[in-house]
Amino acid sequence: MTEHQRFTRVDAFTAATEGRPGQRVFYLQVRSGQEVVTLKCEKTQVDALGQYLDRLLADLPQPPSLPHGTALQPATPLLSSFVIGSISVAFDTELDRFEVELEEVIAVDEEGEPLPESLEDHGLVRFRLERGQARAFATHASELVAAGRPPCRFCGGPLDPDGHLCPRMN
Repeated sequence: MTEHQRFTRVDAFTAATEGRPGQRVFYLQVRSGQEVVTLKCEKTQVDALGQYLDRLLADLPQPPSLPHGTALQPATPLLSSFVIGSISVAFDTELDRFEVELEEVIAVDEEGEPLPESLEDHGLVRFRLERGQARAFATHASELVAAGRPPCRFCGGPLDPDGHLCPRMN
């Protein structure tokens, strides 16, 4: 089912997780008024988007204000509309807004070519963020990613609650 949504005004943009560290599922969520769109993604996508926004914000004036901390709390339950494949970000200097596009992952065949039906029938969410919203998201994303499994002091790999086979301890 194709889902194309565009928000010109966003009340909140946040990242969220479900599950315990090592088995967490990551989501991005956009809220505008009563409309909520939740999309499943990878931890690396949350981390990369947060870091990218942080780098872009370094070249811009400080935002006049940040959203209230409760704006970063996700609306529950976390029901995903689709799984994110690609993320695009641009800054519109005229509007002083970030343009963000989240596109559904595209199914491919054995040769890595997109399946025609997945190109015709995929989800897309576009929205604009104020600099303050982008700053709050970048900070929240960094904290969320860091809240995962602690690193092994020998190899740097994540420690699992059920144990860790450290390659440096062989």
